[in-house]
Amino acid sequence: MRLNFITAAAGFALVLSAAACNTDKLTNLNKDPNNPADVPTTTLFTNATANATGRWLGSGYDLRMTSFYAQHLAEVQYPDEDAYRRTRAAQTATFFNNGYASELADFQKVLEKNPDDAGITGPARVMRTWVFGYLTDSYGDIPYFDALQGSPTAPVETLTPVYDAQKDIYADFFATLDKVSKDLAASPTGDLGLSDLIYGGNVSKWQRFANSLRARFALRLINVDPVTASAQLTAAFNAPGGVFTSNADNAELKWPGDGIYNNPWAADFATRDDHRISRVMMQILRDNSDPRMPVLAQPAVTDGAYRGAPNALTASAEAPYITAASRIGEVLYPGATAAGYFGGGGNAWPSYLMTYAEVAFIQAEAAQRGLGGLTPGQAAAFYAAGITASMNQWGVGSAAATAFLAQPTVVYAGGTPGLTQIAQQKWLALFTDGGQAWAEWRRTCVPATVKPGSNALRANVPRRFQYSTTETSVNNTNKLAAVAAMAVVDPGATVTDEYELRMYWDTNPAAAPTYFVGCGNRTLAPSPAP
Repeated sequence: MRLNFITAAAGFALVLSAAACNTDKLTNLNKDPNNPADVPTTTLFTNATANATGRWLGSGYDLRMTSFYAQHLAEVQYPDEDAYRRTRAAQTATFFNNGYASELADFQKVLEKNPDDAGITGPARVMRTWVFGYLTDSYGDIPYFDALQGSPTAPVETLTPVYDAQKDIYADFFATLDKVSKDLAASPTGDLGLSDLIYGGNVSKWQRFANSLRARFALRLINVDPVTASAQLTAAFNAPGGVFTSNADNAELKWPGDGIYNNPWAADFATRDDHRISRVMMQILRDNSDPRMPVLAQPAVTDGAYRGAPNALTASAEAPYITAASRIGEVLYPGATAAGYFGGGGNAWPSYLMTYAEVAFIQAEAAQRGLGGLTPGQAAAFYAAGITASMNQWGVGSAAATAFLAQPTVVYAGGTPGLTQIAQQKWLALFTDGGQAWAEWRRTCVPATVKPGSNALRANVPRRFQYSTTETSVNNTNKLAAVAAMAVVDPGATVTDEYELRMYWDTNPAAAPTYFVGCGNRTLAPSPAP
């Protein structure tokens, strides 16, 4: 995969060289060689994919925000993000602003430059949908249909796009991914080749990614629109190419680890030492003697035990956990760090955009609920497949997975207890993808012990991000209309752009069989064991 990055970088350098050296016309003196007017499709796609992966699975959105919300991680120095004090609109604006201006703009250009080549438009549409998924699942209603139309060449040029209802955005996700699956079934002649950092130009794998992503979004609607959820699950499972069937199908970006293109978690850990495994996550790993524990976590410095840190205490109360709680596993560290040596090999560790483990858990839940053409009798096998896939993904062998599955606390129980087991194991399998883990927790309320720490700014876990401060300056009328529209959908809300305002798919949490009164509340939710 290092070759992919080098090839793309070389192509981009060639574009710059051509732009800088063309002196055929005097008007070329007015062209900026560092901002070429035309960039090859391959360069656009490579750049957009790397930027998107780094943003949504990297040090800002993931490591500073959503992995604290989902409580995979806790912050042990200056715990402001963990306490929601630095997750206001000014801090989260960058994800909104740059998500549109960077990767989405590039994917849009790929589509405009290659409207009839499914081998190129298919992957671009999948990645575009993947990015829009993080945006809408983080903010709620967002600019979608009129977004990215700021160019004079756009069909309807606008610099103030309206915010579209999340329900309508999801409907277009399904239509888009259905189109991709069918288009790729026609065996397109073109592909992205080495500029494709995910699958190296393999359109069959992109087809399975499209169908699997469709299943992700379908299940997310289950609490508010079970009819659509069931229909879309059925469509995803039966679409041309099907969904992921093994870890070989995983959508992952294998970072070169060359000091320039590194895994974003490892890059963050190279200079920071303020993340520890949360007490919530550690309790689940420890209580089930999970063989992933020594891979996902390191023994605490003080006594060599595996121990989690509580979320969102004061800085002084959190300080002892710098040495008394477990760092993230060695596999995600770059080697020597500014604070010492805490493992190695992390620079080249993949970032997982979607995995077979997640798909198997989607199938397990669909089966237990009798959705998507599956039956409850199939749930246990899918549940076991999800656990085994996650174990193998993290380098834990199948024998350890088999032994783990035989434990009384892990054996599939069926019914609502089974749905709790599925949700909990899915939440664990999403480690390093805080955005998806947070979304799944909001949908299922599993683990039940996720709740704000004693020093958190709010008494409830955030349900969304506030809109970008930039939108207040340049698109405030449409932003305010979106807040008002979301408040109508969420009958318990006041018309304010706050964390508690629920987005469309999150407005009926009590429909989840695993829901309980007090979910995510600092006082009412149970506490994890020390």
